[in-house]
Amino acid sequence: MDVVTTEEPSRPAPAPPTGPATADRVRPGYVRRLRDAARDAAPALALYAVIRLIGVLVVYLWARNIDVSPVERLTRADGNWYLGIVQHGYDGYEKTQSNMAFFPLYPGLTAALERLSPFSPRESALVVAWLAALAAAWGLYAIGKHLHDRRTGILLAALWGAVPHAVVESMGYSESLFTALAAWTLYALLRRHWVTAGVVCLFAGLTRPTASSLIPVVGLAALLAVVRRRDGWRPWAALLLAPAGWLGYLAWVGTRTGRPDGWFHIQSAGWGTTFDFGVYTVDRGQQALVQVAALPLLVVTVVALLSIMFFALSAIDRQPWPLLLYSGLMLVTTLGAAGYYHSKARFLLPAFPLLLPAAVGLARAGWARAGTVLVTLVALSAYFGGYLLLIWTKSP
Repeated sequence: MDVVTTEEPSRPAPAPPTGPATADRVRPGYVRRLRDAARDAAPALALYAVIRLIGVLVVYLWARNIDVSPVERLTRADGNWYLGIVQHGYDGYEKTQSNMAFFPLYPGLTAALERLSPFSPRESALVVAWLAALAAAWGLYAIGKHLHDRRTGILLAALWGAVPHAVVESMGYSESLFTALAAWTLYALLRRHWVTAGVVCLFAGLTRPTASSLIPVVGLAALLAVVRRRDGWRPWAALLLAPAGWLGYLAWVGTRTGRPDGWFHIQSAGWGTTFDFGVYTVDRGQQALVQVAALPLLVVTVVALLSIMFFALSAIDRQPWPLLLYSGLMLVTTLGAAGYYHSKARFLLPAFPLLLPAAVGLARAGWARAGTVLVTLVALSAYFGGYLLLIWTKSP
């Protein structure tokens, strides 16, 4: 008589995986996360890169047509000051217009790349700026996706690459680096990654004086977390780390100049930059609108007005308060300062949350409408970028 059994026949134990499977299994988690995040952001980075490539190509062809060096034009004005720091260091307050007005991280990275690569100082400055611009576009995509959806993130990065003064993102300037650090600081805040936010904000404070608009955001968010007893010691770390770079550089300049307000004295006495609560900006804006004015001055005036409008729209849309506060402080510190009216739109480049209402609107409109708007903006931005570098004689 046969005995029926439900037991399965014994099988040999499976051999442990070898080769690539084992390597994947033991690969550090952060490497996998970084790889997956890069793959996810690839469309945004590719679109941003194409937009900026068009802008740089217009500058290149225009410059070659009038027999000037495209590389020199992409590193002119403030770019030459950064190159002076790269090649000769800080001047020790020996001039009225001291180069200590410029913060050290961007020229420091440029100098490091120049020493470690075959690139010239000018080429190194551009490589650092271009890599920083891609990092910024990635940060903008991450914020747009986190707050809304993937399409919004892609369009936010694309719009930032197509604003009127977007050519500066491809120049030997520090705006791209600061925007990247600001974007990732704010992204870390939104996700309550306190230590990351503090460390990245520290580096932002070594990049541009406009970190004064970012540091209070990190400080207030961390302080609220401390009061609410959230996340243990980490908000304390962010509270201490965030201002360290900015305050450290100001203290160093104060030591070099022999006066506690050394950096601010250099700004006012050497560079003619003070804070007058917007009186200068309003006066120059009125002049640009009622008199025969150069194209860049008219564009700056329009950008300033649109920035205020987009800030109001951001408030109506109930944008997360860290982004809203950061944009508001950027507007106050930029439009409230006297001097360099022609550069105020460039100073507002890091105020990327102002573009979120437009990115959300385009995302909802569909790719066909969004593409039509983007193509138009890219064409205008490419032309205006060439005008700024090859016709306009002052800094962008």
